Amino acid sequence: MTIKVLLADDQALLRSAFRVLVDSEPDMRVVGEASDGAQAYELTRAERPDVVLMDIRMPGVDGLAGTRMISEDPELTDVRVVILTTFEVDDYVVQSLRNGASGFLGKGAEPDEMLNAIRIAAAGEALLSPVATKGLIAKFLAQGGSAADGGPGGRGAERLATLTGREREVLTLVAGGLSNDEIAEQLAVSPLTVKTHVNRAMAKLRARDRSQLVVIAYESGLVRPRVQ
Repeated sequence: MTIKVLLADDQALLRSAFRVLVDSEPDMRVVGEASDGAQAYELTRAERPDVVLMDIRMPGVDGLAGTRMISEDPELTDVRVVILTTFEVDDYVVQSLRNGASGFLGKGAEPDEMLNAIRIAAAGEALLSPVATKGLIAKFLAQGGSAADGGPGGRGAERLATLTGREREVLTLVAGGLSNDEIAEQLAVSPLTVKTHVNRAMAKLRARDRSQLVVIAYESGLVRPRVQ
């Protein structure tokens, strides 16, 4: 299967470099280039890429709005948006995950890292390393993301009412940045069992992927890490 990639960045030179890199791989190809979020959305509707590499800071309609437009379109539920950013963790990245992004990638990443990120996103996995996840937790806490209505009995907690006890447990570990294999080892079950719990949690919570599960875990108050 060929992974279709859409590039969204206001710098033409950078898009050209990304295109050469992506098109050099036998299992992926660039299907379009956009210079802002609105154009990215329109091209996504037209070309139906598997992955959109979206810069956040673009003139006009920025990547934040473009990501939201894509994620809110019911016809584009299979499209994964990967945010390209200069800083791994900032307020824009937090908001982009809330808006439906599957993860993020630093612009200074090595070529192999970018290609691997595209493949991971296309497979429906999350691009959130444990270090980045901890940074995101801090940002959510600073913004009141998990405190607004996530306490016991709060409105945010209602989102988790459909989950079983095991699914909540797995969700907590996913939010901590653990992989399926790491969760399986910790719970003494098979990775396939963990994957089943993760998929069921995503279906019940209407999450696009693991990144959205992380966001829900923070916003619902299920995850309340200590502030260092």
